[in-house]
Formats: sequence, C-alpha cells, structure tokens
Amino acid sequence: MSEAIKIQDCTGSYGEKEVLRHVSLTVEKGEFVVIIGPSGCGKTTLLKMINGLVVPSEGEVAVNGELLTECNLAAMRRRIGYAVQGAKLFPHMTVEGNICYVPGLERKMTKEEKKTLTRKMLKMVELPEELAVRFPGQLSGGQKQRVGIARAMASDPDILLMDEPFGAVDEITRKGLQEELLALWQKTGITIVFITHDIGEAFKLGSRILIMKEGGIWQEGSKEELMENPRDEFVRRLISR
Repeated sequence: MSEAIKIQDCTGSYGEKEVLRHVSLTVEKGEFVVIIGPSGCGKTTLLKMINGLVVPSEGEVAVNGELLTECNLAAMRRRIGYAVQGAKLFPHMTVEGNICYVPGLERKMTKEEKKTLTRKMLKMVELPEELAVRFPGQLSGGQKQRVGIARAMASDPDILLMDEPFGAVDEITRKGLQEELLALWQKTGITIVFITHDIGEAFKLGSRILIMKEGGIWQEGSKEELMENPRDEFVRRLISR
C-alpha cells in the first residue's frame, strides 16, 4: 500500500483559538478511516485540512505525495470527493446538474455525456433514473444523501471525505446508506475518511478508527483493538455507548 494522505505535525487555529495541536496522521490508499470524538475536538478541522479548506499554522499536509502548499489546489480538490450532513445540494439545480457540477468544471460536457454520467451515478447509489430531472426540494432525506454521495463520486475521486453524512436521516435509512457505502468502498477501493458521532457506525464502517480528544488523536486502532485495550476511562465510555 502507498500513502493517500499524510498530515505531519499539524496545528490548526481559528483566530486565537487553537483547535488542532501537533497532529500527525498517515492514511494508506484504500483505507476506510473513521474519526470519532466529542464536539469541538477538531474532527472537521482535520478533515478540512486534507483538501486545503483549512491551512495549518504549523506542519504540512500531502495528498497522493504532493504537498498542498506546492500543488494546484483547485485541481487537487477535484480529485477529492466531499460529502457532508444533509448533502448540501445546490437547490436551484436538478439532480443531474448537481451530479455533473464538478466534472463540468473540468471539461465541457454534452447533454448525452451528462445523461450517461448521471445514469451511472444514480445506479451506483441505487436510485431510479427518473430522479435525474427532480430538484433537491422534491427528494426525501435519504434520496438527498444518496445524491450527495453520487455527486462526490462523479469526478471519480481518489479520496472521499465525509463529515457526518448520515446524521440527518432516520435510523432505517441510515443503516441502508451504511451498507451501500461499504459496498461502494469494497467495489471501488477508494480511500475514505469519515466523521461520525456514532460509535456503532464507526465500528461498522471503519477499517481503522481514530478517537479524537482535545485537538489530538487520543487512540486509534481496529474495533477489536479498541475494545480489547482502551487507553483510559474516556475511551471505555465512548466505545460502550
């Protein structure tokens, strides 16, 4: 395996408030890394550092061997899918428009190319083709989330970043989305970094789980490693929820 993401001794701040403190992390290509921890521990900041939305005040970030400070950041971001809670679809665009948005930034697409790509992505997330002409306001919560994943995957990214993507849907829909995401990961071999507040979701999805606390990585390992050897009472309480 080779490195998809390397975060080296990074500190991140918002104004005077330090959110991440000297964090180092390596994610290998094809890993499914899940990050869990209390609110304010730096999870989202860490995720945003990976695609350059947050610039570390100290340290450096490399994606696929390229330092973010030395690469074409716009081009790099097109190789990184990003899915968040509630999908955050463009409300004025159809499902097709949302799915084809990022590929359309890279090259001019014909109507037929857009239809073909949309059909392929909807099939990937198990949605019917007829949704292509609908607007986000005409979709259910689960449908919106699936379209959000389809949009994030449409440019055939190397890395998929997901910030609590299933937090706004009901439990039955959430379990279905988890199964679909696992199947998608197994099929494509894409590298995924996924944030959640749900330890059950973390254990179900992650090939490696990072527990964050107070701006740092407190403990990491597989489900079995964390269950068998929790670092302290904080970890024990977290994994027993």
